[in-house]
Amino acid sequence: MPKKLPSDTELLQFIAREEPFSATLEAFPNITRERLKKLLARAAEAVGEATGATVEVQAAFERMRVYSDGAARGNPGISGAGAVLVEPSGQVVDKLGKFLGVHTNNYAEYMGLLIGLRRAKSLGVREIEVFADSELMIRQLGGRYQVKSATLRPLYEEAVKLLNVFSRVKLVHVPREMNKAADEMSNRAIDERM
Repeated sequence: MPKKLPSDTELLQFIAREEPFSATLEAFPNITRERLKKLLARAAEAVGEATGATVEVQAAFERMRVYSDGAARGNPGISGAGAVLVEPSGQVVDKLGKFLGVHTNNYAEYMGLLIGLRRAKSLGVREIEVFADSELMIRQLGGRYQVKSATLRPLYEEAVKLLNVFSRVKLVHVPREMNKAADEMSNRAIDERM
């Protein structure tokens, strides 16, 4: 009796689970095996959604670090938000920037966090570590400071809602020097109107 041909979804899931990816990793040395597996898992999910098939997709990333920042040239002034997502191994997964128009630096800081958290959620991350140089934002999210600004309140509430999606959350205030990549993205968002 001939074997049933696998669906596209089943084929992608099998490749993600079993393939060693040797040639691909050799051709693209900055890519990790785990990232390739997650890419194929997301492709399987997309194919499954398009065909109506049931797809079992494992979490794309168990843990992720989100570095977030905001920039405002003037306060308020032209502003941008940035976030960089990094695997625990140090591999950069994504760099994000968003032009915000005229806002305060604190508004931009929250927006940087929000774009990073939204992306982490879309990647299926389960545990998150947030690194930001905004002491105000980190302390508000940690419950040490109240959110008195009516403008920041909805951003804070959305951030709390997103943080609650993750099974483990760590909030870390870092010096500006340790947040250069996110700072670069927030400034690029202004310069390039991303």
